[in-house]
Amino acid sequence: MAKKRAAKVRRTLQLRFTLPAGETGHLVAMIKAATPFYQMFGSANVRLMQNVDDPAKFIQEIEYESTEDWEINRQKIAGDLRMQTYLQAWRAMLPGAPEIDVYQEV
Repeated sequence: MAKKRAAKVRRTLQLRFTLPAGETGHLVAMIKAATPFYQMFGSANVRLMQNVDDPAKFIQEIEYESTEDWEINRQKIAGDLRMQTYLQAWRAMLPGAPEIDVYQEV
């Protein structure tokens, strides 16, 4: 019996945060090192943008495609040990909490 193909959903995760000027090297290194982690979402593209007028402000976008059941279980994903480890590293680097939004294309 053939397996039923899981429906795919595309999402864009945006993290907005402020980082003291001059500390971008650590941030870029962390994002590059986390590339395999982002693949946990499925097919993922990651980019980091710095505000031209206020270089301490950043937006990180992660566009990903995953199965619908993965998307439905976001709470389970948030409890994943790999996710918790990654989030702890983020929290240690950022002076405040990032704003996080998840979008879908309409």
